[in-house]
Amino acid sequence: MANLRLMITLITVLMITKSSNGIKIDLPKSLNLTLSTDPSIISAASHDFGNITTVTPGGVICPSSTADISRLLQYAANGKSTFQVAARGQGHSLNGQASVSGGVIVNMTCITDVVVSKDKKYADVAAGTLWVDVLKKTAEKGVSPVSWTDYLHITVGGTLSNGGIGGQVFRNGPLVSNVLELDVITGKGEMLTCSRQLNPELFYGVLGGLGQFGIITRARIVLDHAPKRAKWFRMLYSDFTTFTKDQERLISMANDIGVDYLEGQIFLSNGVVDTSFFPPSDQSKVADLVKQHGIIYVLEVAKYYDDPNLPIISKVIDTLTKTLSYLPGFISMHDVAYFDFLNRVHVEENKLRSLGLWELPHPWLNLYVPKSRILDFHNGVVKDILLKQKSASGLALLYPTNRNKWDNRMSAMIPEIDEDVIYIIGLLQSATPKDLPEVESVNEKIIRFCKDSGIKIKQYLMHYTSKEDWIEHFGSKWDDFSKRKDLFDPKKLLSPGQDIF
Repeated sequence: MANLRLMITLITVLMITKSSNGIKIDLPKSLNLTLSTDPSIISAASHDFGNITTVTPGGVICPSSTADISRLLQYAANGKSTFQVAARGQGHSLNGQASVSGGVIVNMTCITDVVVSKDKKYADVAAGTLWVDVLKKTAEKGVSPVSWTDYLHITVGGTLSNGGIGGQVFRNGPLVSNVLELDVITGKGEMLTCSRQLNPELFYGVLGGLGQFGIITRARIVLDHAPKRAKWFRMLYSDFTTFTKDQERLISMANDIGVDYLEGQIFLSNGVVDTSFFPPSDQSKVADLVKQHGIIYVLEVAKYYDDPNLPIISKVIDTLTKTLSYLPGFISMHDVAYFDFLNRVHVEENKLRSLGLWELPHPWLNLYVPKSRILDFHNGVVKDILLKQKSASGLALLYPTNRNKWDNRMSAMIPEIDEDVIYIIGLLQSATPKDLPEVESVNEKIIRFCKDSGIKIKQYLMHYTSKEDWIEHFGSKWDDFSKRKDLFDPKKLLSPGQDIF
């Protein structure tokens, strides 16, 4: 009889969930958490944007509050049934970084909110909120964040855990440099508020910390005036050195006469050349240029404004047309709403989705390259590797940024060099499953070339599988990074998909 009562008590206390892959996760009923093992939800959480890996979790939780996440992590850290936990936003990682085998996925998109302060200097944003929704909410009040990624349909928390880079970085820094305060739940389940003054060790650790020290649940984001329009330019170059000199000149200009956004693309004759930005009468000429030269470089800039009659717009246009050395006649300008400019990649996404191409594998390679070695990188990688591929599919981005816009106290890594300018490289290729090994081999060849040539690159959105590679990646920051792990997530429960610890 006593044994029967014990069995009834155990059944009452524990909610035992068995996932579709046979993995058990035991959650006490007192946690008041619903762990979903629905096959469709498990399947969605097993894949990410990269479409390269499949990692099956034991279950997925959709928290109704940050307290739900805290209780889950407290139980995982203190209970006998230890399991790992991964926070997942839009799953925009490339190699399963937001995954957890047999553990619990926390669906952060269940927690969304944007509250603009009365003085409109900042917004408190729930970590599961998409950047596009932050833009919509803040723009209603005439303000917006000052730095952006190229793609806005990703979550605030996920972006800040990596860094957040795009065409505004040279002016305002990466997204991690534009955060005033965070709410974080550590691997011990502690709910802590942190900033540069309050719990700074945690604050600097989680910004670019790849989810290793805690789950960001709220971020206080810097705001400024939201312009209404954007003058959007693209210019073509056939000479790489001229192209980079003009880019570097533009990022050194003062804000009042300079541009607000700057990136660069590379058109390769063995790839798809998108000429749609240019007038129909020039599109065949652009395509012919790429065939003739093999490589054409595209300088892309934008200037934000409110009133088209302001003299500053004329000054910027004069600067571009009179001081830059692009190919004569090959400049095109669009005038678009500020929102439409920032959300431009979503338009391309919809096109790719309609063609069934968005779901292809994405073996992307993102790098930071020192300015002093950018010509070596171009000659060894762009000319001797990418141009010699059988075919290239996707975008190749190359643009400079000012190194002083990064805060070295943060976990986010850039090359540890004494140079003022670094280049951001995005080799954003897609591949069919059949061609995937070839593209991955090309990426490995690029990394090998950089190492053999002594080019001190750092990867962004990287995925290493050995501790030695991670130690090399974090360089002088590794000791602090490792200590923070022991301090905030001693049982190493968080973000196992990064394969760091």
